[in-house]
Amino acid sequence: MTTGLKISVAVFGLGLLSACSQSDPILPGERLALRAGDTPAETEVENRALAANLPAAVSNGQWAQSPVSPFARTTHAALQVPLQQVWSTSIGDGDKRRKRLNTTPVSDGARIYTMSSDLRITATDTSGAAIWTHQLETPRDSAASVQGGGLGVADGVLYATSGLGQLTALEAATGSVVWTQDLDTVATGAPTISGGLVYLTSGDNIGWAIETDSGRVRWQTETVADINNVAGAPAPALEGDRVVFGFGNGQIQTTFRQGGLSLWSSEIAGQRKGRAVNTVGDITGDPVIADGSLYAGNHSGSMAGFDLFSGDRKWTLAEGALHQPWVAGGSVYFVSDLNELKRVNAETGEQIWSVELPGWVPSARPHKRRDRSYVNYGPILAGGQLIVASSDGAIRMFNPEDGALTSQVDIPGGATTSPIVVNGTLYVVSKKGTLFAYR
Repeated sequence: MTTGLKISVAVFGLGLLSACSQSDPILPGERLALRAGDTPAETEVENRALAANLPAAVSNGQWAQSPVSPFARTTHAALQVPLQQVWSTSIGDGDKRRKRLNTTPVSDGARIYTMSSDLRITATDTSGAAIWTHQLETPRDSAASVQGGGLGVADGVLYATSGLGQLTALEAATGSVVWTQDLDTVATGAPTISGGLVYLTSGDNIGWAIETDSGRVRWQTETVADINNVAGAPAPALEGDRVVFGFGNGQIQTTFRQGGLSLWSSEIAGQRKGRAVNTVGDITGDPVIADGSLYAGNHSGSMAGFDLFSGDRKWTLAEGALHQPWVAGGSVYFVSDLNELKRVNAETGEQIWSVELPGWVPSARPHKRRDRSYVNYGPILAGGQLIVASSDGAIRMFNPEDGALTSQVDIPGGATTSPIVVNGTLYVVSKKGTLFAYR
């Protein structure tokens, strides 16, 4: 190497050292997290107190089927709070490791209908006395090998779906079987009954319309199956000439009620980062119809509002919904995938307030990984309060205006279904297989 080349290399090296020693210029502007654009819900939003604009409380004589449809819903049921337990009675086997009790009761006003984890249907009168029971099972299937189901009652007939893959129609007064329809796949979602048809979802990917008088299949619609599902399926929601199904692959499908012709469909996609449980994209926030709009959420961290008739998406929120949302006074209330009770604007999706609900079950070993969480069922609106029943052993009441906890009452063993309210009495089922009445 020549002397001139050595000098050039030395000067170049000194230049590099000089450059490394200089500080990088600080660029002006707001600093954002790398994923800030992907997870807007994680941005902290200050809670606000806003008038809830609730409709007047109504003394409802029944809670006959899932309140996802306007015709089947009392938006604001009359109820005196705080609550006190007035009676309790066993309905059969409770929640077990291999058999889950997850069927919300229904009532026609004269009787409360329940299904235990061993698929025993019980009709209980309003004083807590059992009127009749019926065991769902077939020669080839044992009730011990299946779980889950849904109930709905209309015109003196109780319709029951189950993991046996059947829809069974029973006389509501006696429990006698009217007819049974084999669906060839599990049917654990609640049915919706209207206009001489029973609408239900089976296998998380098939929507059915079945005639109420005969059990004959009128039509069915199907989507792509997905194995990443949770137990149960959303009840179909009805309004006018259309029915809305929510499927296990995250799809919302709207069809004509009479013929099953598809009108529009959309997918609720999106996943909260950093949580393995959020790989489940099932529709767990049952599609709810209110004021010409449709609201639904998935298990993995996404919720949306749609125009029911055009299918146009009004907003998308990076928050999942674990149970059916409740819509009242221009707001949507729901339990998120992070076990938070939230209130958002029904037109824009803007969050108004959020409060924490019981989350992870405490472990006896502090350093053990968290593998079990509490489940919070609801909310429903009654007596001017948002009511959430929790598996931690409490029924909690919240102020709809600001989300403040106003009162709570114990439910021994913890809740395992959403509560219902009929004639000023709240009914809920515990994990031990006990039906409780509060007023």
